[in-house]
Amino acid sequence: MELKELNDLYIDELKDLYNAEHQILEALPKMAETATSPKLKKAFETHLKQTQGHVERLEQIFEKLGEKPTGKVCKAMKGLVAEGAEMIKEKATPEVKDAGLITSAQRVEHYEMAGYGSVRTFAKQLGYTDAAALLQLTLDEEQQTDLDLTALAEKTINVKALAGAA
Repeated sequence: MELKELNDLYIDELKDLYNAEHQILEALPKMAETATSPKLKKAFETHLKQTQGHVERLEQIFEKLGEKPTGKVCKAMKGLVAEGAEMIKEKATPEVKDAGLITSAQRVEHYEMAGYGSVRTFAKQLGYTDAAALLQLTLDEEQQTDLDLTALAEKTINVKALAGAA
């Protein structure tokens, strides 16, 4: 697809996010299974449900545009998911592994926040107000997940990992 105007870029970026979300749908159950902290497991399971909603919102946007959501592989997410898979296999104490899983998850969240922020702005500029509102909802959820993971890391996970080093 040749990107001739902002609408073309908007659709291309939406496809990238759609593929990224599908990759996350595959990765999150593995992360939840690996996590030893019940709160971290729950955070991953909650975000899995949210991610299913993100996919549905993107599908609504594509339907309204008359576009198919497929056709693009998000290479960046492939790399981020691969790093998360490495952390899952890493030989580490449970607390340190949980801290590493949070790090991997937050890298994913930050990538998504950048993507959703951009497409939300494109949607606004293109006059797609309904889509902009849906994208903002997803962006808000991604930001909240990031904040929740930070709080979990700072209050418990990292504290336990630090204590293991003593």
